[in-house]
Parts: sequence; structure tokens; C-alpha cells
Amino acid sequence: MAEPGTWAPVPDHGRPWDRLARGRTPPGRLRGARVAVAAGLVVLALVVLLPGGEAHRADFAHALLPPSGEHPFGTDQAGRDLLTRSLAGARVSLLVGLAAAVSAAVLGTLVGGAAGALARRGGGGADALLMRVVDGVNALPHLVLGIVVVAMLGPSLTSVVISIAVTHWTTTARLVRAELLALSTAGFVEAAVGAGASRRSVLVHHQLPHVAGRVLLATVLMVPHAIMHESALSFLGLGLGDDRTSLGTIIEQSRTAVLAGAWWPAVLPGLVLVGLSLLVFLVAERVRPRSVGRA
Repeated sequence: MAEPGTWAPVPDHGRPWDRLARGRTPPGRLRGARVAVAAGLVVLALVVLLPGGEAHRADFAHALLPPSGEHPFGTDQAGRDLLTRSLAGARVSLLVGLAAAVSAAVLGTLVGGAAGALARRGGGGADALLMRVVDGVNALPHLVLGIVVVAMLGPSLTSVVISIAVTHWTTTARLVRAELLALSTAGFVEAAVGAGASRRSVLVHHQLPHVAGRVLLATVLMVPHAIMHESALSFLGLGLGDDRTSLGTIIEQSRTAVLAGAWWPAVLPGLVLVGLSLLVFLVAERVRPRSVGRA
């Protein structure tokens, strides 16, 4: 504690990304992070930008061809090139994962922000009620709840995004609530309030930027989980419908081929699915500042 009449040092609670940029990460780790991010973004850009117009063109005369130079992933039951279909499916899976993760983060931020604000202002009952809702959602099997939501809304991209968002917002809600409660008693917040700053100014210039970095990181880390969740729903026949093809849809459609002895329509798109999820996760891990703890 500082001596009377002296200023106590104000802890640095800047944005996590600012601390990374200011060089508090070892140079070797920072270089590795840059390489990982650059490589990951290149691969993700290729997934998004490569043409996929041939993904749905059937050629039954060349059905279930094994991997070869002409068809590196082979063909499926309809003679469609599996490499092209896997890239097109990865694009859709990535879109669903991003949309679901962002939706879950927005919902979780709203609930967590409301709970944190109520707790700070003495609304313990309302805060406790919101947290019991969080506990209730966490107590339910997410996949089962997602199946119920999609069954009610019907298979579509929107229903899959909603099903993932309503089952995965709780982590962000807990994070935001905990951060706001911790920051409300932080020395730099009390110093700013004591210096005459309004609560709104403290919230906008100190608390929200600090929370935003962690919410952004949690959102990116949620994308791989959302991709796998969508694939599970698609494999169960409750995915995006007939108008869109994701990696989960491709794997689901390969079941008859596997029974016929063709392994590649299921295994190779499955490897793309695992690789895509792992790539997004590793990029997020590499840019995670040391100041943000690992779960």
C-alpha cells in the first residue's frame, strides 16, 4: 500500500492486444505467432476464395473413383470430385462456425453485461437469477438441445446457427460478468472515478476495451467447436438442408459408400474437417497474449 500523501502506481489494464504489440511477448513466440497467423490466414483465404462451381456437377460414369492424380480425394457416389466438394464444404462450415460463434458471443455479452451491472448496483437477486439460467443451460446436453432447436425450426443455415448460439453463449456470459465485477473494484477504475471521470467514461474507455479483447479471443476459440457442432448435426441429418453442403453433410452422404468398401468419401473430408478446426484453434492460440490465462 502506498504511503499517505503519495500516489500508488496504477496497474496496467490496457487491451491485451496492446500488451502483445508493446513487446511483452518473447520475440521467438511473437515471430512464431506471426508465421502461424499468416499461414492460417492464407489457408483460410484459399478455402474462401477458391472456386467451387464444380462441387455439385455429377458424373455417374466416374462414381467412387479412388484418389488419383486427376482426383486427389477421389469421387463420391455421384462422380463428383471430393476435393472440390471438400473445399466448398469447408467454406460453408467456416461460415456457419463464424456466424454461430459471433451470435453466441453477442448473446453472452448482453447477458453477462446485464448480470455484472446488476451485481454492481446491488441487484443480487436478478444477478443470481441470470446465473441460474446460465447453470440451467450448462446442465443440458448441448447436442440434444441443438437437435431440439433444429427440429423445431427445420433444417437450414439459420436454424443451425441459432441452435449453436443458444447452447454456447454461457461461457461468454460468465467471462463478461466476472471481468466487469473484477474491474469495478480495480485500482485504476477507482482512481479514474476519484479524478472525476463519469461511470460512462470509465466503462467506455477502460472496462469495455479490457473485456472486448477477452470476448474476441473467446469468440475465435469458439469457432472450431461450432464447426464440429454443425458437422454433428449435419451427420445426424439435421444440418443445413438440401441447398447447402458442409463438411458434415459430405460425411453423412458417404455412409453408403463406406458400406460399399470406399473409405475416401468419409475419411478425406473428415480430415479436412479436423484440419480446419485445428487451424482456427492454433491461430487463436498463437495470438493469445500471455496476460490472458488459459482455461
